[in-house]
Parts: sequence; structure tokens; C-alpha cells
Amino acid sequence: MTTSFGPNGTPVELSAGPYRATVFPVGATLAALTRDGRHVVLPLAEDTVPHAYTGKVLMPWPNRITGGRYSFEGTDYRVPVNEPETAMALHGLVCWDEWEVADSAQDRVVLKHRLMGQPGYPFPLELEAVYMLDADTGLSVELAARNAGTSAAPYGVSTHPYLTADLAPVDRCVLEVPAAQVLGGPDQPGRPLDLSELQDVAGSPLEFTSDEPIGSRTADHAYAGLPDGEWQVRLTDPETGIGSVLSADGKSAPWLQIYSGEQMGRLGVAAEPMTCPPDAFNSGEGLIVLAPGEEHRLGFRIAGI
Repeated sequence: MTTSFGPNGTPVELSAGPYRATVFPVGATLAALTRDGRHVVLPLAEDTVPHAYTGKVLMPWPNRITGGRYSFEGTDYRVPVNEPETAMALHGLVCWDEWEVADSAQDRVVLKHRLMGQPGYPFPLELEAVYMLDADTGLSVELAARNAGTSAAPYGVSTHPYLTADLAPVDRCVLEVPAAQVLGGPDQPGRPLDLSELQDVAGSPLEFTSDEPIGSRTADHAYAGLPDGEWQVRLTDPETGIGSVLSADGKSAPWLQIYSGEQMGRLGVAAEPMTCPPDAFNSGEGLIVLAPGEEHRLGFRIAGI
């Protein structure tokens, strides 16, 4: 008997008050989030392979590893390079794996996945992604990993939602990024991985505040210097007042990747709260080292404006 199935697994639909969300099991992907029918993140079609990592969970590292090579505790490793234009390993190992729906309710879903040891990353992890809707506060997300192996494991985590003001062009939207520093200059999108290139963002085209719309500016940069407590990235369409906001904590997510969404038609801005900067597997900056049995959790929220 032949069974057909889509590229994203069977969607899970959530609801609470004015909010609706869709989660795909493949990649534990946030496929849609609306408030009163207005899009808060860029939506994904059920039968389409997500483009530009839309909504994906990024484990066991976010962002890039230079050349796919790193050393950990005296051993050299090499993971597959999946960004040929930069010769880098991008966004971890579980974006295209199907996660198990371990528990679900009207407003909540728990997805789990066992990342087995493999060449380049021989560290088994038990992974979990929890999505929960609240009628007042929107979507809460918690991403967890437990070292299921017998040796220490290098680890980092992020996620890849595209904030949108109900699909309004980002050029006319206002983006607020509460960061004091940025990695690299305006002419270096997606590339600077050396922490020596960290620079003040004030006064540069990469400074995004409520003072002016995004316009034609572009970004694919990692930001630092975020508040120690709660910080927020806000995208608002000044013509309608509609928008979205991502909230995280600076102690658990001290880094943030902002991408202006050229591959998505500039209808949304990727805001990725990260535990570490790009190439942390080589620099060690912000790298989480999980002891056997140790667990790490990252939480954040997304809401409509």
C-alpha cells in the first residue's frame, strides 16, 4: 500500500482567543501565527518546502560554522557545508527532520526529536519544542535540549521566524532593534564571523529605531549589546499601526540575527534570538557545553500589535 504525504508533516492547529497558529512537525516549524486574522509571522503553505529557513528551529547550532569545521575538546570535526556560496554550515542539523508530536491540546503542542550522533557531530541529544498560545500574550515558545550521551556536547540554539505587519512591505515599516553593537558593516551581510568586527551600531545604516522606516536598507547581521533583562524587536506598519513583536531575555539570548527578508520578497523581517554568535563552535563565545544528562532551555514570545 502506497501512502502519500507532504513535505512538512501533518500540521498542528492551535487557537486561543484572537490568536491562531500552525506548527509543522518537520523542523518543528512555526508555519503561521495570526491575531484577529492578521498575519504576525510570514505564513507557509502546507505543500511547500519552506524557503530561507522560515519558522525553523535551529539546533544544535544557530547561524554559521566556517567551512563546516570546528574543534572541541581536542578533536577536530567536520559537518556538511549547506551554504555553498559562503562555504559554511548553516543552522544546525534538524531543520528537515520530522519531529514527533508528543502532546497536543487546543492551545499547546509539544514536539520531540532524538538527534543521534553522526559524523561531525557525534553527540546524541534529546530535543523538545513547545508552542503555547495565550489569548492575551500571544505565542510562547520554549526550546530545550538534553545531552543523552556520555561525553560533553557543544551546543547553541535559535529559531527563524519572519515578523510581518500583515504582509505589508518592510520598506514602509518601522523596525526597532534594541542592540548597541553589530557584527560587521552594512556591506558585509551574512559574512562577518570574526568577533573583532563587532562595532557600535549607533549612527550606522544598521541601526533600526522608531525614528524612521526601514526604506531600502538591508541587513543580514548578528547584533549584540542587548539589554540583560527582557528585550523586544518590533516591526510596525505606521500606515495601519499593525505589527508584531518578539520578546526574549538578554541573559538567555544575548545575540540576535536580523535579516531583512530579500528572499521572502521583503514582506517580513527575520528576528532570530540566539544563545551565541555566528561561528561560536570555533570562537567559543557564548558556546554552551552540555555535560552528560544536562539540559538547556531557551524561551521567547511572539505577539501581534
